[in-house]
Amino acid sequence: MRQLASRLSSLPPSCGPVRLIGVDGHAGSGKSTFAGQLAEASDGAPVLRLDDIATHDEPFAWTGRLLTQVIEPLGRGETAHYAPYDWRVRGFGPPRPLPPAPVILVEGVGAGRRALRPYLAHLLWMELPREEAWARGRSRDGEDQREFWDGWVEAEARHFAEDPSRPYAHALVRQSPEGYEVLPGPEGTR
Repeated sequence: MRQLASRLSSLPPSCGPVRLIGVDGHAGSGKSTFAGQLAEASDGAPVLRLDDIATHDEPFAWTGRLLTQVIEPLGRGETAHYAPYDWRVRGFGPPRPLPPAPVILVEGVGAGRRALRPYLAHLLWMELPREEAWARGRSRDGEDQREFWDGWVEAEARHFAEDPSRPYAHALVRQSPEGYEVLPGPEGTR
């Protein structure tokens, strides 16, 4: 993990002074856990979780909000402020600051979408088949989230059909019993 963190921190900045690193994959593929470990190996790099940007009504229609609240200020070298969405109360909370840092991880389904790729220094894709990832996610979230997951699966499948991320990944990340294996991705082999 330290080797990957070192490699990512040596990339040229991609959004003002920041190296934005996208961590994308299917819901339930292990993005949050991996991003947390990578952040720790990157000397505490901030993690922007797209679950804080998406909403029940806009599972994927959040690009404009992310660009204006986060990408544009970071691109100017300024502290970004975004209002995280609270999934329990179905509303936005108070604004949270996100100061520029050498590396910021953007973690979540859609982190590698077309509109964000120009601002990413590197895109990592969690390599887990969607059915397996979705089964893990459903198991993690329990029966009380069954209805949400039914709608989510359809929305995610539609999103990736229209705006796939995996073909543009610089690296594929596979979880193994010993940790993670990082392999060249489709974009990384071009």
